[in-house]
Amino acid sequence: MEATLQRFKQTWGMRLFGWLKIPLLASVRPVVVELSETRCVVRVPLRRWTRNHLGSMYFGALAIGADCAGGLLAMEQIKRSGGKVGLVFKAFQAQFLKRPESDVYFICEEGEAIRDQVRRALESVERITEPMHIQAAVKTPDGTFEPVAEFMLELSLKRKS
Repeated sequence: MEATLQRFKQTWGMRLFGWLKIPLLASVRPVVVELSETRCVVRVPLRRWTRNHLGSMYFGALAIGADCAGGLLAMEQIKRSGGKVGLVFKAFQAQFLKRPESDVYFICEEGEAIRDQVRRALESVERITEPMHIQAAVKTPDGTFEPVAEFMLELSLKRKS
């Protein structure tokens, strides 16, 4: 029950951030499935606002999902550090493997690397930029996940003065 309440709070916190700061993010209605120190999973539902003319998820919605999963994990690490660090994505690469014709799960397992990057950013006056990998997958009828896209985003962090 507590985990469900925590995910609900995380989802609404992310959506509130979207409504206030990045309205396009809120428009895809992302849902936090899991957020821990090492891993983040965000689900973007396939619906009218995220679907393209072929009935699969629009690549813009896929980009937003990758941004959410990576950005949320980075914000969680910054919050845990207690420091003030600004984050931006400096580069974005995508490889589309298969048409996603259902809800898409964005999985980022870079928590340890991001924690180290945050630490280095807090110790430096320079901007610290590192690649971050995110996988997009759909759930199959048997409950396993099938990859539909892979993303590489360059996470760029800088200590705020």
